[in-house]
Amino acid sequence: MRSKRFPLKPALKEMFGELPLSAEVYWHLLQSGKPLNKSFTLQQLEGWLPEWHQQVAQAAQEAQPGKKILIFSALHYWISHATLLGMALAGLGHEVTLAYLPFGKWQKSIKRFDLRRQNLYTDGVLRKAAPFVRAISFLDQVLTKDALPLELERAVEEVSLRDTQYTLQVENVSIESDLYRLRLDRNTQAARAAFAWMQANHPQVVIIPNGTIMEFGSVYRVGRFLQIPAVTYEFGEQHGCIWLAQNAEVMRQQTNDLWEARGGQELTTGQLDQVRALFTARQRGNLWENFARRWQGVPSQGGLEARLALGLDQRPIVLLATNVIGDSLTLGRQVFSDSMTEWLERTMRYLAAHPEVQVVVRIHPGELVTKGSSIAEVVRQALPNLPENIHVVPADAKVNTYDIIEIADVGLVYTTTVGLEMATSGLPTVVVGQTHYRGKGFSLDPDSWQAYFELLDQLLAQPERYRLSGEQVRSAWEYAYRFFFEYPHPFPWHLVHMWEDIKEWSMKKVLSSEGQNNFGKTFRYLSGEQIDWTSIA
Repeated sequence: MRSKRFPLKPALKEMFGELPLSAEVYWHLLQSGKPLNKSFTLQQLEGWLPEWHQQVAQAAQEAQPGKKILIFSALHYWISHATLLGMALAGLGHEVTLAYLPFGKWQKSIKRFDLRRQNLYTDGVLRKAAPFVRAISFLDQVLTKDALPLELERAVEEVSLRDTQYTLQVENVSIESDLYRLRLDRNTQAARAAFAWMQANHPQVVIIPNGTIMEFGSVYRVGRFLQIPAVTYEFGEQHGCIWLAQNAEVMRQQTNDLWEARGGQELTTGQLDQVRALFTARQRGNLWENFARRWQGVPSQGGLEARLALGLDQRPIVLLATNVIGDSLTLGRQVFSDSMTEWLERTMRYLAAHPEVQVVVRIHPGELVTKGSSIAEVVRQALPNLPENIHVVPADAKVNTYDIIEIADVGLVYTTTVGLEMATSGLPTVVVGQTHYRGKGFSLDPDSWQAYFELLDQLLAQPERYRLSGEQVRSAWEYAYRFFFEYPHPFPWHLVHMWEDIKEWSMKKVLSSEGQNNFGKTFRYLSGEQIDWTSIA
């Protein structure tokens, strides 16, 4: 018999969800081994585990004893990837525990009866990774009656607020909303479980995807509170690469150590050609090498065409390149404003009072694939009657951003990487958010509202005086190379296409001498060895 023939009504699920062993009995009699639905399935992972098990067993026999590592994950795709990572680390000699929470969707509630069944399903699959990866559910963790330390409570509230902003893609959200309460409850549960488990088991390293939002962010905060070394990781648009951060949130993209170790070294002709080729592809709207993203919807037509298309005259041009509201690269990145939205509103009102310049607000093309509010709405709220000197370029406009850069005199950005590319063009660029290239010597970085508006006064009066020097432009190009080609670490299995990647880089191949020659440093960094930026090949 299949469980789908005997669906339970919501009221019965509510009742059974609180009865001891009800979900377990239902699971074993009617559903054992089957996922509840397509939104939470580990079938591909389950299919690969026997092969990985055999290959890890062979490698582990020759490996030296390693560290006691805790990996935390949630959501089925991250759980699959964390299991793959954990098996590889076990093959390299580490003692790996994979803690998980069996939620399928971060923004929707789930009946406790269904959650318990999903927990049983996950446990049944992950048991097949034993003894190399010990899987535990934080849903089953015995919690103390004690509340979290106040510092952790505040941290969990901050994570929950970001979750709500991220989900709704707006910055002004209510902590009274159902979504915020859902995120706060789940994040608190994750933090309490992690706090209890880490205190009892003392892992030497905690590895966490992302580390900024959702349960990932809460567990990361617990690790740092307990002063346990923590490694966070994420994936960008590059195949064969991973972003890593040690004792930091990886989405902060902190490059200070890299720049300190590598900055100031003149690029070779080959390196300069490589980053120029990448930027050329971005400008033309083409894919390039291992990058899986197009940055423009239309190829470059030149600055003159952009000027004609937008109806711009000969007054100086200020290009304000936007981010997507609620993007994880913008939340919590304010320097002197309360939010990105506040910065935009005050900036638009300031620029509206300066008809001696033209302003082009380039809406991020990424808004085409998101469901949140548009920056255009923020502009309309700040300026209901748009003055003639302000031009809003929609996300779907057939205008290439790089053509606007060509004719601009001043650039304004929050955290978008377009600001870095403005600098490589010699454009004086004001950076107001905490982004990785801020403070590297080729951007203008005010740290207060007063300093910001005083800087704008000077820029609008004489923009030519602030054009970047040749040395600053060379520094911007060097930094761009370091960021795009040295900040990411080589890694065989990208989250988005891990099932294709595992066919090219099998577990056996990755654990072999060939695989370790390619990826060995990255696995050592993941297990807590300090990143050595001086040894980049």
